[in-house]
Amino acid sequence: MERIDVSILGRDYSLACSAEQKDNLTAAVRHVDQRTQAVKEAGKISGNERIAVMAAIQIAAELLGMRAPDGPLGDVAVGDFKTRIDTINGLLDEIPELQNMSAK
Repeated sequence: MERIDVSILGRDYSLACSAEQKDNLTAAVRHVDQRTQAVKEAGKISGNERIAVMAAIQIAAELLGMRAPDGPLGDVAVGDFKTRIDTINGLLDEIPELQNMSAK
């Protein structure tokens, strides 16, 4: 494990990660810092905790609204995948019951 030192909203943090994760983690920290700085500069919210929460909500909404690239799932938002998977699992769970009913 490697240790990297980062700064978000002027506060320093020490994070541990594998060498393979370092670039992604550094990019994520940069993204979070940019978002928190943008929220802070908007001037409508004060306090680092509130700024961090608002930035986290914005990032989560962005992530959940992302669409898969071209292909059969290109029209599905990432946040909708769980709902669709749960629906399919429910349908699959009903198959044995339907088979038992038709065998009678």
